Amino acid sequence: MQEAERASGAVSDEQLMTAYVAGDQGAFRELFARYASVLARVVRAQGASDEESRDLVQQTFLQLHRARRDYRAGEPLRPWLFTIAYNLCRDRWRVLGRRREVPIEQAPPPIDAATPADHLQERRRAELLRAALATLSEDQRRVVEMHWFAGISLPEVAIALGISLSAAKVRAHRAYERLRQNLDLRGEV
Repeated sequence: MQEAERASGAVSDEQLMTAYVAGDQGAFRELFARYASVLARVVRAQGASDEESRDLVQQTFLQLHRARRDYRAGEPLRPWLFTIAYNLCRDRWRVLGRRREVPIEQAPPPIDAATPADHLQERRRAELLRAALATLSEDQRRVVEMHWFAGISLPEVAIALGISLSAAKVRAHRAYERLRQNLDLRGEV
C-alpha cells in the first residue's frame, strides 16, 4: 500500500487493518495516527488523566495488535477499536474500585481572546453539563459520550457496546431528553 494513498485518506480503516494483518507495519502506524487522539479524548471523557489516557490508548493498540488475526476483512474497524478502549477503561475502573473524575479546574483553558467573564461562563456551563451527565445511567452516559463527544455514529455505538441499533437509539433518545430537561430546569438551554 502506497504512503501517498494513506496520507490522502483514500485508504479506508478496514483496508489498512487488512494490510496490517497481512504484515504491513506502515498500515498499523497510519491507524495509530488516525485514532490515537480520538481515543485519548474518549478515554479522558471516562475520567482518565492525561497520563492514564496515554497508557490506555497504547494498551488499546497493543490489544488490537494481539487480536489482529481475529479481524474479519471488511468488518468495520472503528467500533472494534472503541470497544477495546471501553473495555480497558471499564477494567481499569473496576480495579480502582470507582469511576474516576477529573476536576473541572484541570481542564485546559481555551486558546482565544475571551474575557475572564467568558471563561467563567464557559466553566459554569461545563459544570452544569457535567452535573447533568451525572444524572444519566451508565448505559445512557456511555452512548452520549460515544455519540455526542466522540462523534461515533449510532450504528457504530451499537456494535461497540454489543447492543442492538434500536437499543442504542432508545438510550440516546432518553439520555438527550433527560439532559435537555435537566439543563432546561437550570435555565441553561
